[in-house]
Amino acid sequence: MSRTDHVVDGITQMILDGELAAGDRLPIEKDLAAALRVSRGSLREGVRALTLLGVLDTRQGDGTYVTSLDANLLLGPMGLLVELQGAGNALHIHTVRRLLETEAAGLAAANVASRGDQDPTMQDGIARARAALATGEQILAGPQVENEQLIQTDVAFHGAIAELAGNPVLAALIAAFASRTLRARIWRGLTEDGAHQRTGREHELILRAVLEGDSERARVRMAAHLLDVEDFVEVTNLDTSGADTTKE
Repeated sequence: MSRTDHVVDGITQMILDGELAAGDRLPIEKDLAAALRVSRGSLREGVRALTLLGVLDTRQGDGTYVTSLDANLLLGPMGLLVELQGAGNALHIHTVRRLLETEAAGLAAANVASRGDQDPTMQDGIARARAALATGEQILAGPQVENEQLIQTDVAFHGAIAELAGNPVLAALIAAFASRTLRARIWRGLTEDGAHQRTGREHELILRAVLEGDSERARVRMAAHLLDVEDFVEVTNLDTSGADTTKE
């Protein structure tokens, strides 16, 4: 194990043991290096690594702090993994996204069924989903359809369903995958007639199933919806950048 890995493991263990909590400031460099039995240089390398991972936040002139440890921060680097894996493997990325979001839709419906749509958390997610649908309808009814604006409403809708699922780790994973499939979805909207209208109708059916608390129907609706995008990616041979990789 390298010295940097030793620092990473040591600080991580301090968090797991409760010696450091979210928002806590790390001990001064000299004391922490002594406690971990490493040089200050190795300590700095380890701190930099944990900062990149979203575990620590170094503030100029104020020290280093443990972040909120929010799932979105900790899973942020997942986006890079998805980006690297997506080169030439767009279909794989979209398949994983479908699996995650299908389960999220089922969990969202189960949450509505068990907690009711008057629960504050449920109300927020439902309001966001409805707002995304309404915005999409307004854009489609306008004189000129703005493709990228519609895609943003799509992102907002799927994010709201993920929120209703009640699992922040699942929501963060979905966000990481969704952000790396945007270009392919934009390309589909530009090249496939009626794609946006069909997406809007499918979103309405997904939300209806969620609000009815029907987990199985919500899963089926979401899976069918995302299979449309998956089929488009497979047929057109798109990579995650939206570029056509079909060989001439």
